Amino acid sequence: MTDTTRKAARPEAPAAPPAPGRAAPAARRTRRRARAGVTPWVFLAVPLALLLTFTYAPIANMAAYSFTDWDGVSPELNWTGAENYTELLTRSELFEVFLVSGYYLVASVVQIVLALYFATVLSFNVRFRNFFKGVLFFPYLINGVAIGFVFLYFFQDGGTLDSVLCLLGVETDHAWLGTPFSANTSLAGVSVWRYLGLNFVLFLGAIQSIPGELYEAAEIDGASRWQQFRHIIAPGIRPVLSLSVILSVSGSLSVFEIPYIMTGGATGTETFVIQTVKLAFQFNKTGLASAAAVVLLLIVLAVTWVQRRIVPDEKVDLV
Repeated sequence: MTDTTRKAARPEAPAAPPAPGRAAPAARRTRRRARAGVTPWVFLAVPLALLLTFTYAPIANMAAYSFTDWDGVSPELNWTGAENYTELLTRSELFEVFLVSGYYLVASVVQIVLALYFATVLSFNVRFRNFFKGVLFFPYLINGVAIGFVFLYFFQDGGTLDSVLCLLGVETDHAWLGTPFSANTSLAGVSVWRYLGLNFVLFLGAIQSIPGELYEAAEIDGASRWQQFRHIIAPGIRPVLSLSVILSVSGSLSVFEIPYIMTGGATGTETFVIQTVKLAFQFNKTGLASAAAVVLLLIVLAVTWVQRRIVPDEKVDLV
C-alpha cells in the first residue's frame, strides 16, 4: 500500500471544538456584521433627533395649523379645512408680493457672475490673492441685522452714499429708499454684497479641485485664459454652479432679513415672507400665515425640482 493510499484510507480527525468562552468563526462574523450595521446609526442618533425636533416637527405643526383658524394666542382653535388655502388662491394681492422677488432674481444673476469671475481670477497666481479672498468672503460673516442697520444709514438722505457722491462731484437729492424701484434695487444690491462671498467660496473650492495637470497641458497647447475657463473650469464646476443657482432662486423667493430690517416692507419692498410674518404677528392670523408658509415651501420645492430636471446633476470627467 502506497503512502497516498494510506493517507486516503486514514480517517480524518474530528474538528476540535471551540475553546470555552470563544465563539465559532461564523458567529463572530455575524456579530461583527451586526455591529457594523448598528454603528452608523449610533453616530446618527443625535443629529437625527435634533433634525426631527427642530425641523420636521415644526413643519408638521405648521401644516396642521394651516387647516385651522388659530390666532397664535388663544388655546382654542377650530378646524377650517382648506379655507386658508382658498383665501390665499383667491386674493391676488397676497401673491403680488412675489413680483418683488424679480429684483432679487436679477441680483442673484449678477451675484453668480461676479462670484464666478472673482473665483476664476483668484484661482490663478495673482498678487495679494489671499487678501482679496478675505475681502470677498468677509461680508458673509457679518450678522444680517448689523448689515441692515449699516446700509440703512448708508442709503438715507445725506448719508454715506450721498457724501461719497458729493466728494466725486455728483450732486444728488435722490431718496434711495423713497420709491419702489430705487428701494428694491438698493436692497437687492445689499444682498449681492452680502452673499457674494458664499458663492465665491463654493466656486473657488470647485475650481481648485480640478487637477492642475489640465491647466499645464492647456498652457503647453497655447490655450488662453478664456479657453481654459470655457473648456476646463466651466465643465468642471457644473455641479456646484447648479447648486448655486438653486440656492439663489430659492433665496430670492424667500427674502426676509435685509428688507425687513431696512424698510419693514414699506415703499413696495414687502416680500412674501415679510407678508407672512405680518399675517401671523401683526394681524394674528397664524392659520393663514401657516398656509402661506406651506405654499412658499411647495413653490421652492417645485422650482428646485424643475431646475434639477432641466439641469441634471451629471458626473463630470475631465481626465
